[in-house]
Amino acid sequence: MPTTPHAERHFTASATVRDVVIGMSDGLTVPFALAAGLSGAVSATKLVITAGGAEIAAGALAMGLGGYLAARTDRDHYNSEVAREHRETQEIPHEERREVAEIFHQYGLTDEEVKPMLDALTKDPRRWVDFMMRFELGLEAPDPKRELKSAVTIALSYVLGGLIPLLPYILIPTMQTALLTSVGVTLVALFAFGAVKGGFTGVPRLRSGLQTLLVGGLAAGAAFALARLLG
Repeated sequence: MPTTPHAERHFTASATVRDVVIGMSDGLTVPFALAAGLSGAVSATKLVITAGGAEIAAGALAMGLGGYLAARTDRDHYNSEVAREHRETQEIPHEERREVAEIFHQYGLTDEEVKPMLDALTKDPRRWVDFMMRFELGLEAPDPKRELKSAVTIALSYVLGGLIPLLPYILIPTMQTALLTSVGVTLVALFAFGAVKGGFTGVPRLRSGLQTLLVGGLAAGAAFALARLLG
């Protein structure tokens, strides 16, 4: 009897999505708050555009650098833990074998079932350390290109997000109309961004879109009020 092949689909680009979320969420809120705050203090849209563009450039560089340093820190931490596990398997192998056995016991295996697997695993130091990294420490080997990918992804996402609230000021000469349009476009963009993010992460699109709209809208509103107050 013919059967339909079973195919599992799992989302595996969580780090990239996280970087996009970080860049887009900040890009949508911070430049919007700056532009909106300036729109109440100046009458020329050119000044808002200049200040907003400068903020987007500076923010993208700062966010990209932050992403690079965070990814580099993760890699350095992973490498230091690998070195420590290698050292411990050489200096205190009996203790490390006990820890491996405890991990297997957590899955309901008996000592008799664990022993042959433990013997086979500990014959290869590389596999032994890899097992300890994954199941004792919960760490996965980082992508060697992660630093650059993270920096570029966050920076570009910030620029894209920042251009959305700034675009109405570029296209519309009247300050008040540009402000209202920027508010509307930014709120729509927040909802759309949240819905797309939900599609990638498996969260219902409507719920994800509303959550992003609420959180991003509150953040933008708070930043806008502060900019107005200080201005």
